[in-house]
Amino acid sequence: PFCLQLIMAAGSLAVVALSCLFLASLPSYSVSVAVMSVDLGSEWIKVAIVKPGVPMEIVLNKESRRKTPTAVCLKENERLFGDSALGMSVKNPKTVYRHLQSLLGKKHSNLNVALYQKRFPEHQLLEDPVRGTVLFESSEAKWFTPEELLGMVLNYSRGLAQDFAEQQIKDAVITVPAFFNQAERRAVLHAAEMAGLKVLQLINDNTAVALNYGVFRRKDLDSTVKVTFITFQTKNDKNVFVNQHLLATDHSIRLGGFEMDLRLRDHLANLFNEQKKSKKDVRENHRAMAKLLKEAQRLKTVLSANMEFMAQVEGLMDDIDFKSKVTRAEFEELCSDLFERVPRPLHDALETADLKLDDIELVILVGGSTRVPKVQEVLLKATGKEELGKNINADEAAAMGAVYQAAVLSKAFKVKPFLIRDAALFPIQVEFTREVEEEGIKTLKQNKRILFQRMAPYPQRKVITFNRYQSDFAFNINYGDMSFLTPNELSVFGSVNLSTVELSGVGSSFQKHAEAESKGIKAHFNMDESGVLLLDRVRFIDLFTLCVTFFNFHAHTKPVQVFKQIFEEKDAEKHGKAEPEKKAKLQKKSKISEEITVELIINDILNPTPDDLASSKKKLQDLTNRDLAKQEREKSLNNLEAFIFETQDKLYQEDYSQVVSDQEKEQIAAKLTEVSEWMDEEGYAATTKQLKEKLSQLKGLCKDMFFRVEERRKWPDRLAALESLLNTSTFFFRSAKQIPEDDQIFTEVELNMLEKVINETTIWKNKTVAAQEKLSLQEPPILLSKDIEVKLALLDREVNYLLNKAKFAKPKAKAKGKNSTTEKSSKANGTAEDWETEPTGKGSDLNTAPAEQKLLKVHLSFNRKQNDRFSCCGF
Repeated sequence: PFCLQLIMAAGSLAVVALSCLFLASLPSYSVSVAVMSVDLGSEWIKVAIVKPGVPMEIVLNKESRRKTPTAVCLKENERLFGDSALGMSVKNPKTVYRHLQSLLGKKHSNLNVALYQKRFPEHQLLEDPVRGTVLFESSEAKWFTPEELLGMVLNYSRGLAQDFAEQQIKDAVITVPAFFNQAERRAVLHAAEMAGLKVLQLINDNTAVALNYGVFRRKDLDSTVKVTFITFQTKNDKNVFVNQHLLATDHSIRLGGFEMDLRLRDHLANLFNEQKKSKKDVRENHRAMAKLLKEAQRLKTVLSANMEFMAQVEGLMDDIDFKSKVTRAEFEELCSDLFERVPRPLHDALETADLKLDDIELVILVGGSTRVPKVQEVLLKATGKEELGKNINADEAAAMGAVYQAAVLSKAFKVKPFLIRDAALFPIQVEFTREVEEEGIKTLKQNKRILFQRMAPYPQRKVITFNRYQSDFAFNINYGDMSFLTPNELSVFGSVNLSTVELSGVGSSFQKHAEAESKGIKAHFNMDESGVLLLDRVRFIDLFTLCVTFFNFHAHTKPVQVFKQIFEEKDAEKHGKAEPEKKAKLQKKSKISEEITVELIINDILNPTPDDLASSKKKLQDLTNRDLAKQEREKSLNNLEAFIFETQDKLYQEDYSQVVSDQEKEQIAAKLTEVSEWMDEEGYAATTKQLKEKLSQLKGLCKDMFFRVEERRKWPDRLAALESLLNTSTFFFRSAKQIPEDDQIFTEVELNMLEKVINETTIWKNKTVAAQEKLSLQEPPILLSKDIEVKLALLDREVNYLLNKAKFAKPKAKAKGKNSTTEKSSKANGTAEDWETEPTGKGSDLNTAPAEQKLLKVHLSFNRKQNDRFSCCGF
């Protein structure tokens, strides 16, 4: 059976493979360290975590929503993210930055940049004089790169995850579109580095969705399942559990939900202009267009479930309200050319995978825009299916799959391993020139070697050998045949030339090892788990031939004879005599490897220098520190304001008013009023230190009042607990004194000490309570709760010491002839009649003495009373 996964995101439509995975059970935790995933979309980000006790969970943002807009607002003195940032877009759109994904890894001359400028004319896009990339001009003295702005969003996501996990998080798996090229993937890694994240892997969003699909459906899988574009093979091995291989994927740029939003926005703008309520063109007002875009996004969602809806925006422009009805038919007509393009990636991906529509058993939709009814209708018609698969969460599947992969890669979790082999969408090849001679004429010939074919699996290592170079040379690393891309897609792709590699030290290596057999120059390439191509090293390889002689000896030859035989053979060889025994020779080759100096020249998008990265990190950290300082000031301001209001109210509550004198009450009220007026006049400009000092002054002034109220509230429970413990201790002391002398396990000193503590505690309690009753409520109390707790602890310690001694005491040995006398004596003293012994069952101690049983009963009774005491005290 085959199944097809369709991902329709805000910026593009991607048709990708999906398979059922047979995975391990949820991770068992060994180290208390959380990891996270970020599903990085052009419009939304979804964050998920794995931590001990929380296998996989989507992180809620501050608005308790499960997804957050990918937007950041940079105001003069603060930053806003998510919904708060979008809220500012209708007030001051110039300060809000969004849809940053389309600018990653793009030069300023790229057509995507011009399109972004057209869609968001409020921004000034400058060119980086060194890298040639885009810069956002935030103010005259500040500008930000798309990587820095994305780094802010990733750092915000990390903060949400840390608040949710209640611990620090550094490790993350980030999803990217499968069609991201090398420059775009490196840009995401740079943004994560600026945010202080350690990226375990960049995982393609389609791969993450496939992983999530298999995690929750592993019971439905056979041992080997091949599903349209991806194959999964399971093995009955303790180490390798599943092998996932992507076969084909395809995409179409500018075919997503955001394109539909823009069509609706422009349609609403035309409707407003047609109403002629204003002489101005609404398209020239950036704030009005931002409001219309927000309404268009809401309208698209509503029209997915309704045939028509009334679009309305209050105060759209010049205090003029806008209201107009929009039908689903109008929406579908606006986006008709988009819907016509939906099947193309499907057919292209099938062709790449060498499959037919009949091979597809199930079509699974992923991405918020797949909820549009027309998209589903077109896909049903294109695939010939009766229904579409909607059995996974279209918004959260990628984030959940990525966080599972994060748990696999993290050393903090134990998960049954499996191998994910994604596929490189764009082929990569090595190009170099070589001098050839034909008919005595030397010419330069251009050579190409395929490094990674289109849809080549990765991670994978490759080695290319250059055999005919004996001097320093260079080669280029470029993309291969890109004819599968449309002209429009190729125009925004960027440079097809990745890098130039210049090698030095080749000639000197050949001269150094001239007598050796050269095996050429070997270049080692690695496409890692994130789909990023790396040149690991370049080496010069030579082979030396060594000749080793072995002598043939008989099994019975002794060690002394061995040396004798060797010298005899050498002497015979010297005088031309025949050898006494034939000898064998073996040639052995030894490899010599020498590193070649490599200079890598980036041709697509220059990487930021270490100094640039350090500067960006500092810039982001300064903004974070500023935000934290602002939050701390707001917290201090709120604490001071709340203390004033609460204390002013408490002054008129009975519990507080009766413990303060009129003079003290007036003094507190006057100070509260003074600070309140200060806040109204100067508080808006006060520093955090000043606000904390004001709060400290007020707390110091009210400390005695709060202390007296708090002590009066604690007295009843503390005194009741002390009284209960005194009664229980006295009962225990009297019971211990009644134990016969022959069975007594306590010394006289121990019992006297307990009696002393009981008497001293009783006297202290009665004396202190009586003295406290003579004081007025406004005077400082002499009966303190902490003193009561000290007395409780002292008495409790003495009793528990005796109880533990009784519990582990061994019965005294008794003479046989005195048993009857002892029993009569015990009855005479009332010990056998007064204490009812427990019946001894299986496992009981048959040698337990009556006195020990007696004390154990008291111990149980005492413990029950102790529990009651601690319960009433709130312990």
